[in-house]
Amino acid sequence: MSDERSSGYWYSADRTRRGVAVLNALRDYRAAEAAMRRRTRSAMRMGETDLLAIRYLLKREREGVAVSPKDLSAHLGISSASTTVLIDRLVRSGHVERQPHPTDRRALVILPTIATDDEVRATLGEMHRRMIEVAEELEPEEAVAVLHFLEDMRGAVERVSEEAHADASGASVTPIGEARSASNA
Repeated sequence: MSDERSSGYWYSADRTRRGVAVLNALRDYRAAEAAMRRRTRSAMRMGETDLLAIRYLLKREREGVAVSPKDLSAHLGISSASTTVLIDRLVRSGHVERQPHPTDRRALVILPTIATDDEVRATLGEMHRRMIEVAEELEPEEAVAVLHFLEDMRGAVERVSEEAHADASGASVTPIGEARSASNA
């Protein structure tokens, strides 16, 4: 298998070349998924945050969990003011409804509408069906290997994110020029 983007020619070990090929395939998948998300947002006339909110609300509704504006804000990592604007926009577009909380009369819950569920199914249903078919073709041991790989990749990415956050929040940063001067001394 030849890959012109990142051939891994400078890697001497076959194992490393296989790793580069796998990472390139994963990168290609992520690019295709990002393009699909852009098409979905365009078809549904929504922004990224709107679609993430809808997806979260539909998931929590299937689980039988009521979602408050505060829950939605925490999940999306946005301020309460931004959440209010988001919910107002989704209510106006007919994608969500505000309803009284079932046990706390002072609180509200946010629910996706039936039309939203239908729209998401119509927009994404065929693509999800194709993805399930591909996943169902895996032999049991292949599925275990894929799950293990993806879990480990998620862990690797999360560690990088946590380390970068720790560096940004407390570590001193040396300008590149100073670092090069020090290493050449």
